[in-house]
Amino acid sequence: MTRVASVRPHSAPSKALAALRVSLLSRRRFLMAATGGSVAVLLGVPAAVAAPSAAILRTLDQVQKHLLPSEPDAPGAREINAMAYLQFVLGDERLDAEDRELLLTGAAALDNLSRKYERARFVELDTDGRERALRRMVGSPGGEHWVSSMITYLLEALLCAPAYGGNPDRIGWRWVGHQPGFPLPDTDHIYPKLPL
Repeated sequence: MTRVASVRPHSAPSKALAALRVSLLSRRRFLMAATGGSVAVLLGVPAAVAAPSAAILRTLDQVQKHLLPSEPDAPGAREINAMAYLQFVLGDERLDAEDRELLLTGAAALDNLSRKYERARFVELDTDGRERALRRMVGSPGGEHWVSSMITYLLEALLCAPAYGGNPDRIGWRWVGHQPGFPLPDTDHIYPKLPL
């Protein structure tokens, strides 16, 4: 008679996966903090930004409009409601504090760079001045990561379900020829309002 040993399926792998997850989250938090912190320290911005000020929001809005300008045959940041979507993201309690701080601290750092090298706030610059300031930001420690994050949020605003604030009237989906799945969430059924 052959005896089958009783084995707990998933016990060892579950512990290993849990340990790996904790390690990755800690590493991610460290890298995010280090990136945001290096921008803040090098550019003279306070490390912690509690809430977005009107000036920071205007800077973020202008960055989005510069990175994704309106064109006759393509929606830009204005048409896709990129700022409304970014404000949804910033207000989302599930967003990591480090991610929020990176967005806000990066905008303040960009404004400081603009004042230092262009002698004006980012929102006061012309197109060429904004381009120079953003290129300088990309060349700074952590700046490339910040600009990359801004582009990611622009793409999310372009392609998200309209209930999240971006992509009004499905303008982004029409532009890329995307047929969304159904049913689409309405504002009462977006993920922060679902019992997860």
